[in-house]
Amino acid sequence: MSQTKIGPIYGTRPPCSHPSRIQERRNKAKALKLLEQNRKPEKPEDFITYEDGDSESDEEPEFVLNQAMYTSYNFVDYIKHREMQTARQSSVVKEYGNRHILSHEMFKETPINLGHINKVFCSQWLSDRQVVFGTKCNKLMVYDVQTHKLDQIPSLVSGREATNFNEQPCGIHSVQLNPSKTLLATGARNTSDIAVYRMPTLDPVCVGENAHKDWVFDMCWLDDEFLVSGSRDTKLALWRITEDILEAKDEVPMHKSISPESLKDCRNAQKIRALSFNKSYREIAALSLNGYIHIWDAETFRQKLSRKLPSSQENVCMAVQEMGSVYAIGCRSYTLLLDCRTLQAIKKVSSRYSGCGIRSATFQGDILTVGTGLGMLMFYDLKAGKYLDSSINSSRTVILKGSKGYVFPDEEFMDNIQNIKYVPAIYTHCYDSTGTRLFTAGGPLPATLTGNYAGLWQ
Repeated sequence: MSQTKIGPIYGTRPPCSHPSRIQERRNKAKALKLLEQNRKPEKPEDFITYEDGDSESDEEPEFVLNQAMYTSYNFVDYIKHREMQTARQSSVVKEYGNRHILSHEMFKETPINLGHINKVFCSQWLSDRQVVFGTKCNKLMVYDVQTHKLDQIPSLVSGREATNFNEQPCGIHSVQLNPSKTLLATGARNTSDIAVYRMPTLDPVCVGENAHKDWVFDMCWLDDEFLVSGSRDTKLALWRITEDILEAKDEVPMHKSISPESLKDCRNAQKIRALSFNKSYREIAALSLNGYIHIWDAETFRQKLSRKLPSSQENVCMAVQEMGSVYAIGCRSYTLLLDCRTLQAIKKVSSRYSGCGIRSATFQGDILTVGTGLGMLMFYDLKAGKYLDSSINSSRTVILKGSKGYVFPDEEFMDNIQNIKYVPAIYTHCYDSTGTRLFTAGGPLPATLTGNYAGLWQ
């Protein structure tokens, strides 16, 4: 949970230096090695590695043991260091609070009434108290978790609005904050264009047009200035929001219109569904609905390779681990984990419920959170290689079941409501900066049904 380097106050060793800690550390290492040797693999492995040397040489080096003797793993020592602001080196695992709350089943849901909004597709925390989300009915909304107030942000109109006025909007599928959280990118009123707002006031900055000819499904920031958008027209567009655009001052406040810096076809793709920026490898990953993942060089904006995925059914969401080592792709019946270096499948994580469907995915440290089409959130522990176990009841895994939300009555639904157990699909979920609060939202899975669902877990 925490590590704090402690020096001796008097003498040659600090108070946390006890010889018994070394023996305890060795016993744990032997127990883990014995457990690994007795583990039976589920299937034959393609590659088998062998440890070098005998068991005596597997012990940790002396300098590692000495370092451990000068390190306190007591959280009280970490708190004292933080209060005194001394020169001691200390660190804390940021995901510990999230993991502890989940495993001890401490999350409780507060349902959010969204009125007559139709299906929430995307969401982001703007601050400690505000969540922004986009809907199928093309509304950009901000929810205050303290006052429970809903505010609608006006959509930005592009120059070609009149030509596509009769086109039925698909809704807002992406809201993305740049790294410094000074700009918010989302969809414009015309669902083929993008809109950029200034944070934290949400004043309009610009509309990106003259790029896509179909709905924009996802976006990702490369840095504070460059933005990439992906569309159903199989194209990727690179946008640049310069200082000149941000600093422009007009007598009458108006947003600017910008064109893309570059517009390119994504080869072997059919309808770009999701985008992710891998900071570690400086690459853009694009997921297409024909079951391919495409890798682009973020610095040259050129497509490097494409790889066919094992499943081409309902690949609708993708997430990348913060360290950039694993891609998670939500499919119809499982979540596929890919190695970012080779794009080889690491594991297929079964959804455990038939007809579940993975609709949203995010990483919180080593915990992969997936939202399903059955109104449930499931949590996969990458280190343990299994779903997160409950500390309250060891025989079950941690699952959060959302409330039913609201479905607008129609004749077809009312006729079958007695025979159908309705649950909403969780199209989006996002953690706040502390990982101790979770916003979930979505709506009815059938395209013909109109309704919404939103909940705040804390």
